[in-house]
Amino acid sequence: MFTGIIEELGKVVSLKRGSQAAVLTIEGNVIFDDLKLGDSVAVNGVCLTASHISGNVFQADVMNETFHRSSLGSLQKGDRVNLERAMAANGRFGGHMVAGHIDAAGELISKKKAANAVWFTVKAPPQVMRYCVEKGSIALDGISLTIAELGEDTISVSMIPHTMEHTNFASKKIGDRVNLENDMVGKYVEKLLQTPKEQEKKTSGITMETLLRAGF
Repeated sequence: MFTGIIEELGKVVSLKRGSQAAVLTIEGNVIFDDLKLGDSVAVNGVCLTASHISGNVFQADVMNETFHRSSLGSLQKGDRVNLERAMAANGRFGGHMVAGHIDAAGELISKKKAANAVWFTVKAPPQVMRYCVEKGSIALDGISLTIAELGEDTISVSMIPHTMEHTNFASKKIGDRVNLENDMVGKYVEKLLQTPKEQEKKTSGITMETLLRAGF
């Protein structure tokens, strides 16, 4: 579990892809204070497990399903990524509950400066939009943000200078992919309100292609 409060900007050392998975190597600083093998780290909002640590560099295995749902597959050597360690149970809760399980990737379609903030508008797929509410929470590349405006298929957020300076959004360009994670409460409420027949119908819609992408 994460809070969506980014701890630092890391740097991609390498992304070595195989036929079914890849190894992502990232360099950082702050998160290595207490990072151990097997710990979870959110990389641009994607929960990954540190499988190897050497100095201030860690490696994580990335499955094909992760590439399918997120923008991690487009990372290149030298790219800056948002990093956050898993939330400590005794710590202050600064953002909102973020699982690190990306729902989908959206596309940045607008970036506008206004007073002391910058407005970003992201085009999102229907499975993300259905759980979005104005003034509700959403994570963009792992950053806990408030939805300022909602369009038919767009989400707009406003970022203060501090957030811009300490996350990868300072370098975001129009057309870039953005990892999106909905607030999890809405999904659980929807599931609880469904009848057993509705739940069965939703499960039966899972195709063999979906299972293969997930590695089953």
